[in-house]
Amino acid sequence: MTAGAPIEGLDVGVYTIPTDQPEADGTMQWSSTTAVTVRAHADGCTGLGWTYAAAAAGDVVRELLADVVRGRDALDVRAAWSAMQKELRNVGRPGIGSCALSAVDVALWDLAARLLGVPLVRLLGRARDDVPIYGSGGFTSYDDATLRRQLRGWVEDEGIPRVKIKVGQSWGADEDRDLARAHIARQTIGEAAELFVDANGGYTVGQAVRMGHAYDDLGVTWFEEPVSSDDLAGLREVRTAVNADVAAGEYAWSLVEAQRLCAAGAVDCLQADATRCGGYTEWLRIAAVAAAHNLQVSAHCAPALHAPVAAAVTNLRHVEWFHDHVRIERMLFDGAPGAKGGAMHPDLSTPGHGMTLRSDADKYRQA
Repeated sequence: MTAGAPIEGLDVGVYTIPTDQPEADGTMQWSSTTAVTVRAHADGCTGLGWTYAAAAAGDVVRELLADVVRGRDALDVRAAWSAMQKELRNVGRPGIGSCALSAVDVALWDLAARLLGVPLVRLLGRARDDVPIYGSGGFTSYDDATLRRQLRGWVEDEGIPRVKIKVGQSWGADEDRDLARAHIARQTIGEAAELFVDANGGYTVGQAVRMGHAYDDLGVTWFEEPVSSDDLAGLREVRTAVNADVAAGEYAWSLVEAQRLCAAGAVDCLQADATRCGGYTEWLRIAAVAAAHNLQVSAHCAPALHAPVAAAVTNLRHVEWFHDHVRIERMLFDGAPGAKGGAMHPDLSTPGHGMTLRSDADKYRQA
């Protein structure tokens, strides 16, 4: 590339992909997932980023962020990130604004690496050779046979030694079903594999403590969002009472919110989502804050997107190999990484993160 290659513009796409069957967790149900993509262009190269959000995130990119980054040096990603964050002040950084920022930031990092002709993980600074994953799905809408089949696929066929199921069914109204499904999971995966549960904030504090003790008896080692991630005192109370590690942070829209979780002693492991928190730029800062509190960080969902940035931090625990997003990233993008032996291995053979929008993705395009 020539020095100072300017960003020429951003292209936005909105894609909606139906689930392979109806899905639900403790507090929501859904039948499709929407991905908003951003492609950033400079000096004959294109960088790709995306977020899982409503189509409105694409409008924020088009109407607010595209003009902010156009003309800037494509290598000055952090400067572009700072300018975009300032532009979001009056419309709101959390939520849709943060998702839009995330997609553009990822695209700009990918673009910078491609312009330099280096793998993105090299540009970020590789800290590890592989990225541990855990199988994630186990939706409350699954019947027992489907749950068993999914769990066996991860543990027996794919060699993933840790798996997660959803609990907190109907906002915690069906504890017996939660426990029955957790027993099925343990029986299916055996004693050697780790079992995680995720209540998506569906329990009350007292209920989470009581259920947590029952999950402890099953050897559960990860209890995600036992109560709302906004309830820092409640998370801390559950964390004190149960053996499993308590995790939260997927809804931290910024460094400040992540720091509050850490400072409150609310989690044993901090989750962070680069498609929500502000892209790779903010994700790396959140990982540093976690490290300053002697905590590990776990990447929430979007495994293909997280592979290079997760490989760039020393305090990584794992990345969520989320059933929906594994499907979607293979359907939308060429070059999405696979997993072997319970880990992803970032691509070191191609510039950027190695992914491009598939030529047949338009059949899912909405805008």
